[in-house]
Amino acid sequence: MKVYMDNGATTRVTEPVMAAMQPYFCEIFGNPSSFHTAGRESRRAVEAARAQVAKAIGAEPREIYFTGCGTEADNWAIRGTAYANVKKGKHIITTNFEHHAVLHTCAQLEKEGFEVTYLPVDQYGLITPEQLEAAIRPDTVLVTVMTANNEIGTVEPIPELAAVAKKHGVLFHTDAVQAIGHVKIDVHAQNIDMLSMSGHKFHAPKGIGALYIKQGVRLQPLMQGGAQERGQRPGTENLAGIVGLGKAIELATADIDAKAAKMRAIRDHMIDRILNEIPYARLNGHPTQRMCGNVNVSFQFIEGEGMLIHLDMKGIAASSGSACTSGSLDPSHVLLAIGLPHEIAHGSLRLSLCEENTMEEADYVVDSLVEIVARLRAMSPLYDDFLASQKN
Repeated sequence: MKVYMDNGATTRVTEPVMAAMQPYFCEIFGNPSSFHTAGRESRRAVEAARAQVAKAIGAEPREIYFTGCGTEADNWAIRGTAYANVKKGKHIITTNFEHHAVLHTCAQLEKEGFEVTYLPVDQYGLITPEQLEAAIRPDTVLVTVMTANNEIGTVEPIPELAAVAKKHGVLFHTDAVQAIGHVKIDVHAQNIDMLSMSGHKFHAPKGIGALYIKQGVRLQPLMQGGAQERGQRPGTENLAGIVGLGKAIELATADIDAKAAKMRAIRDHMIDRILNEIPYARLNGHPTQRMCGNVNVSFQFIEGEGMLIHLDMKGIAASSGSACTSGSLDPSHVLLAIGLPHEIAHGSLRLSLCEENTMEEADYVVDSLVEIVARLRAMSPLYDDFLASQKN
């Protein structure tokens, strides 16, 4: 059996999305900035996709700007806000377990003279509105907090946090890359000023993302060039990718409650079996306030990389953390942020579901994990020492 449970890293392009994109490679291929018929036809497709994205998150079409990915959207939101508001202040607030697209951008701004407050999260990965309010200063220009953590799946109280920022006249950005299709989002109702997304996390192709910018919010563009995206994001539009993004987000947010309920049932089944059948395992992230498709567990006395190799040999795709840092031997900064010691953080596993996964697949994965963990622990001197200490 082949099982793909690494949807947090990327998702497959589904057949309806591919079908929507297909005409825009060879048949309708004009430059959307051209005035001839072919260009106007492409422009209509871009604007239709912009309307689809806007509708999915409760925005207006003119508030959606297409980017190359979620990382670009995060960079633009953070850098663009910082540079556009230097006269007001140079203070930014975020958390200590954001995606590196946010953390590394903030670190670079610190080198440029900006000041960043990194709010610590609790054992579940949550921050509170009270924490945020205590950190806001007169020179604070931006708060950026992810909607759902890409590794442990914890969902932050975004409406409450955004309300605090609005109360103090501070712009609020959220990295919602992992949340689209899993968490209901209404940017206007939730007081969100900017929101980042990336298409390949919800069955659109790689290389296309978007940034929602609330009407009236002014950002400094990251790049200089042509007048595309109303002069804010230059570069010829990724026509087929944009069409795919529009179709994918329309599908991802349709019947979201039913799809989330299905994934939640599979997720909880897997978590219950793992915690009951594998000793010295722990769940990472909030037990209930988490993404419907996220299972993140740590197993003592073994390394996550060993689990991934053995799972792969059984046809199971999973990860030990964010795909963006999978080449690093350092323990996950997210797991360290919630208080896990290095030796336990190293034994972590992330299984991320989509609506296509089944209960049969879930049982196959857990059955395999039971066998793999037992085999790896049988070869672990740490486990031998632990068992010996328990006998004394």
